Amino acid sequence: MAEPVTVNIPHKLGVAEAKSRIGSGIHRLSDIIPGASMTDHHWEGDHLHFTLEAIGQRIVSDMHVREEEVYAVFDLPPMLAMFANKIKAKLQKEAPKMLE
Repeated sequence: MAEPVTVNIPHKLGVAEAKSRIGSGIHRLSDIIPGASMTDHHWEGDHLHFTLEAIGQRIVSDMHVREEEVYAVFDLPPMLAMFANKIKAKLQKEAPKMLE
């Protein structure tokens, strides 16, 4: 199994506002991986658990919202792991837009 892709997204919003903005912008994550769609998402406290599916592959993911950052983990299946660096670069560029 490949190493998960992790991304830290700094912010100065506080936990409540960051969660609110993520909730409004979570749909943007499916645009990061071509052909992906979000099939599930739910909050457990300050953790957002969600699943993306792309080309028949499931990406199980988690975001932990902290006071000054969001720590995101994307567990890529082997078929998508070869694109991990490209996916991470795109996440670092696009994921902060959820907090705008």
